[in-house]
Amino acid sequence: MADILIGTCGWTDPHLLKSGWYPPGTGTPEKRLRHYATRFPLVEADSPYYALPSPRTTTHWAERTPPGFRFDVKAFSLLTGHPTRPAALPPDLRTHPRNETLRAEVWTRYAEALAPLLHSGRLGTLLFQYPASLHPGPEAETFVRTARERAQGWPFAVEFRDPAWWHPAHAPRTAAFLKDLDATAVATDTPEDRHPVPVTTGLTIVRFHGRSPHWRTGTKEDRFRHTYTEHELEEWLPRVHTLATTATEIHLLFNNCCGDASPRAAEMMRELLTRRGIPHQRTAPEETRTEP
Repeated sequence: MADILIGTCGWTDPHLLKSGWYPPGTGTPEKRLRHYATRFPLVEADSPYYALPSPRTTTHWAERTPPGFRFDVKAFSLLTGHPTRPAALPPDLRTHPRNETLRAEVWTRYAEALAPLLHSGRLGTLLFQYPASLHPGPEAETFVRTARERAQGWPFAVEFRDPAWWHPAHAPRTAAFLKDLDATAVATDTPEDRHPVPVTTGLTIVRFHGRSPHWRTGTKEDRFRHTYTEHELEEWLPRVHTLATTATEIHLLFNNCCGDASPRAAEMMRELLTRRGIPHQRTAPEETRTEP
């Protein structure tokens, strides 16, 4: 049976900080992360999607979390073909043509920044979330394969925002492609799709984005605003149990907002798994946990 880890996508969202989920006395970045790690064994680091982190930052992340804690880290936007503001790039790269040479240099700096997580055993996986504009086909496969070849030796997960990749007409080819790359297929819970995907590595990931009617429109808050109900999460329990028979590790990550919606949904999923008797990891092992 797979190890099941539950967490949220990010831990510093302004709406979360204002929600009251963090108790008094956790007003600094260090104290917030240490507290979070007493509640969940996993978190997705979203900030590297928007700007390259520094090795100093990721070293702090490793130091402030216990052994056994895991970070799934989103790839920087340029690496996945998303629009990237010049200001998000290092100053010496801002006028460089947007081509594979630039992506190779950005990857080098991104990898250097994440090395502390890898070497400390805190890295769960890199998460390459590709935009809806990346449609199935040879050109798209080449783009993904190039990224994977740069990241050789790193855990690598892929989320396709274009649902056509997992349409029955394309799904077998998509699964075979990701297996060939040794890349984890990421399943999603959205208004458009809420089904598992094939297990392509030992790790399986499900990202719960919410079921907002504004999924494809509106602001970020509009797209991801959703409060999960027990019934909605219960739908996933048989699927998680089935995935756990073939994967070695499962990450369930909640990306719904706003306020404390994501940690509350994560806590609800944890309780439902407990009721169903499905083993899961509540936090890092007690005997190795660092003190806040």
